[in-house]
Amino acid sequence: MKKYLSMLLLGVTALVAATAAQAGAIDDAVKRGTLKVGMDPTYMPFEMTDKRGEIIGFEVDILKAMAKSMGVKLELVSTGYDGIIPAFLTGKFDMIGSGMTLTQERNLRLNFSEPFIVVGQTLLIRKDLEGTIKSYKDLNDEKYRLTSKLGTTGEMVAKKLISKAKYHGYDNEQEGVLDVVNGKADAFVYDAPYNVVAEKKVGNGKLVFLEEPFTFEPLAFGLKKGDYDSINFINNFLHQIRNDGTYDRIHDKWFKSSEWLKDME
Repeated sequence: MKKYLSMLLLGVTALVAATAAQAGAIDDAVKRGTLKVGMDPTYMPFEMTDKRGEIIGFEVDILKAMAKSMGVKLELVSTGYDGIIPAFLTGKFDMIGSGMTLTQERNLRLNFSEPFIVVGQTLLIRKDLEGTIKSYKDLNDEKYRLTSKLGTTGEMVAKKLISKAKYHGYDNEQEGVLDVVNGKADAFVYDAPYNVVAEKKVGNGKLVFLEEPFTFEPLAFGLKKGDYDSINFINNFLHQIRNDGTYDRIHDKWFKSSEWLKDME
């Protein structure tokens, strides 16, 4: 009987320990009073640094609303995109909120919330290629040179679907776009929301935006494997803001108005 009770007590202790160990990112953030989110603030209009040095954007506003719903402060941890998953897995922040596409490859390493928006890859091409380049297929030739941002789906797509062209990636988006503006590259491969802004902001009349997306890319928040409580909270939060007007208000601020561009100059 003593042996049985001892085993039972051991089992209860193990269950309590396992439950404690499974406390998720959202629970941890509530206890701490701060939600720490890793992001690379170079992706217009999702997350970017304004002229005052403040990180602003569409995804930032969603995260601010999320932190407010939790009753905590939001702390944005600026992290290079190509190292953001390793940094997250070593515990430097609670979740990834950096315009990350939910890919099957990434899903093997992370859990993801439901998408908060769906985008697709598009092209910014040199003005003198207008009419010659009508889709990404026309660029699949060794005589063309492509750019994008390292570690992004833009890089993956360029290497997979336009593999015959020469490729050179950069640590940030603007360097890649300027390569095309300055005639050093023929096309920049990136998400539609960024490209539509980049054409106006840095294109200087030397770019053509091929706006038809040629990939399907849901953007979502990245969390650790097994953190289902946090996924449950975030998904319910996304459902709430989509139906109470909050999401539409934030979306329209960043996608239907260009007022925010004044803060970037």
